[in-house]
Amino acid sequence: MTPPDVEAIGSQLPLALRAPPDQRFERFVAAPTGLLDQLRALALGRHVDPIFLSGPHSSGKTHLLLAACAEAEAAGRRTVYLSLRGLRGRVGEALQDVAAELVALDDLDAVAGERIDEIALFDHHNAQRDAGRGSLYAAIEAPDALPLALPDLRSRLAQCARWQLPTLDDAGRARMLRARATARGLDFDAAALDWMLQRCSRDPGSLAALFERLDHASLVAKRRLTVPFLRQVLGPELG
Repeated sequence: MTPPDVEAIGSQLPLALRAPPDQRFERFVAAPTGLLDQLRALALGRHVDPIFLSGPHSSGKTHLLLAACAEAEAAGRRTVYLSLRGLRGRVGEALQDVAAELVALDDLDAVAGERIDEIALFDHHNAQRDAGRGSLYAAIEAPDALPLALPDLRSRLAQCARWQLPTLDDAGRARMLRARATARGLDFDAAALDWMLQRCSRDPGSLAALFERLDHASLVAKRRLTVPFLRQVLGPELG
C-alpha cells in the first residue's frame, strides 16, 4: 500500500506503518452483519462496486479501510490508502496518477464543500469505475448528509453500497480489548479490564492507544495486566 504523504505528496509509506496487526478484519468488533464479507469481496476483487462507510469518530472506519487494504495486499493486489484530513484544496494533487486495484479514501468530510477537491474526487471515482478497480470511502456522515458542493459527486457516492457503523457500547469495548490482549498473548485480568473501562476514556481510539501503552509496559516489566499494575502504569489520577 503506497499512500501519498500529507506533508510531502508522492512519498511512499510501507503497509506495516499504515496497517498495524490490530487493524485487520478479524480484530474488528461488532461489525454490521454482512459488512466484512462485502469488504473482503471488494479487497479481493470479487466485485468492484464501491463501498461508503459512515459513522462517528472512533467507530472503526479507518480500521476497516486499512484492514481492506491489508487483505488486498496479502492477495498480491496493489492498494492506496489516503486520509483527506489536511489535504483541503490539494486532493487533485494527491490523487494525480493514483491508480490501484483498491483505493481507500478516508475522512471525506474534511474536504466537503471545497469544489476543486470534489471535482478531483468525482474524476477519480469515475476513473476507478471505468477501469474496473475498487473504491472504498469513509466519512462521519453518509453522502446525503455531507455538505457537498458538487451534485454529481453526491450522486456518485450515493450509489455506493452504504454502511453505517455504530459506536461501541461498554460490552463492545471490553471485547475489543480482550481480543487485542488475546492476539498478543497477554493475560488481561478480568478485574483489571473492568477497572480500566470504568476509569478511562470510553472512546475506542483512546482505549486502543492506552492498550498499546499497557502492552509495552507489561512486556518491559514482565507483569500481567492486573489492577495494581494498571494503577502503577496509569498513575494515581485514575484512582
